[in-house]
Amino acid sequence: MKNTSSLTIGIVAGEVSGDALGGDFMQQMNALHPNIRWVGVGGRSMAAQGLSSVIDMQRLSVMGLAEVMMHLPDLLKAKKQIISGFQDHHIDLFIGIDAPDFNLRIGKVLKNQGIFCVQYVSPSVWAWREGRIHHIKAATDLVLCLFPFELGVYQKHAHPAVCVGHPLLNKLHADQNQPKTRLENFIQQFNDEYHGAPALTQASHIICIMAGSRTSEIQAILPLLLTSAQKIHQHLPSAQFVLPVVSAEHAQLVTEILHAHHTSLIDCVHILDHRNQSQKTNQPAISHACMTISDVVLLASGTATLECLLLERPMVVVYRVNPLTFMIAKRLVKIPYVSLPNILADQHLGRPIVPELLQSDATAEKVSTEALEILHHPSKQSADLSEISAWLRSQSRQSPAKAVLDHYLMNAKN
Repeated sequence: MKNTSSLTIGIVAGEVSGDALGGDFMQQMNALHPNIRWVGVGGRSMAAQGLSSVIDMQRLSVMGLAEVMMHLPDLLKAKKQIISGFQDHHIDLFIGIDAPDFNLRIGKVLKNQGIFCVQYVSPSVWAWREGRIHHIKAATDLVLCLFPFELGVYQKHAHPAVCVGHPLLNKLHADQNQPKTRLENFIQQFNDEYHGAPALTQASHIICIMAGSRTSEIQAILPLLLTSAQKIHQHLPSAQFVLPVVSAEHAQLVTEILHAHHTSLIDCVHILDHRNQSQKTNQPAISHACMTISDVVLLASGTATLECLLLERPMVVVYRVNPLTFMIAKRLVKIPYVSLPNILADQHLGRPIVPELLQSDATAEKVSTEALEILHHPSKQSADLSEISAWLRSQSRQSPAKAVLDHYLMNAKN
């Protein structure tokens, strides 16, 4: 029987959204177990919970098949460094946060060494390549699913899985105030901390722009969204745009793109990053605050679409990846939607609820047209967003930390 009075846990997140999920999980685990040492890969949220980093998380933040191939040598090197670091620290458990293509490879090595391995966020085996379940079983002892419809494939293949829900379900709720009040509250709360916020008082409409959390996403998608913003601004000259970013580096990149190609928007686009925010614990994340005050959100497909859904803010979803990546994915994926609001709505309502503009359909003309339609008809998405959000919150879920600890302790007794 293993000693469980103290635990050393290896944990790996490959991007900003994974870091947020990992930080929340670590906080819950630290509350349940008095003596945990954390080692692995993560960002600011995980570091705040005690993570000792093995490598920089940025090395793992690579999007798309073609992009992964370009960075493959360093990704293989990173994998070896992480496994070596885990061996040096004699970890008891391994938690892979999302990034399944990377984390399951680490898990397979560690599980063969007798380490209890967990994948937090199920690969989309319910959507495509169900045969991956055999690789998942070889690399994990437990899978934590965010949504109840994911459990079916694990039950079918008799592999331990628990639906824990998404932590954002407990953190994000729609602001019931009227738009004017929401905007006034935003300005009052952030006036001294956000550059440009006071200018928003003159806006007829607020549009939030979110191009993604990876540098590669920003480079691929932001120019499109800014060109879309120009077209919107031509129709609505008093509209203002808020553009939240996750780091000072991204703020600099976004500023460079804006000043190089979209100078007509300089006075009406407000770039906001964490340096402009105080450390008061009752303040919402910058991105959530920006979504809440916005009449419509133009965003890349990803975790942000779930945040937007839970805040019940209308959205237009866009995405562009390498054409080869898209062509391969289109042949393999067996569901018709890419954004989580539409995937969930398809499960519950049998139809999509938000516009998705992908690849060649992702043009400034189409994005601006969809956005203007929403701005002219504010209630267009509201009822559907509210219904899907309520349905999702009604689903049963367990604490991810408790699920992991219970399964690990049960395994340790055997």
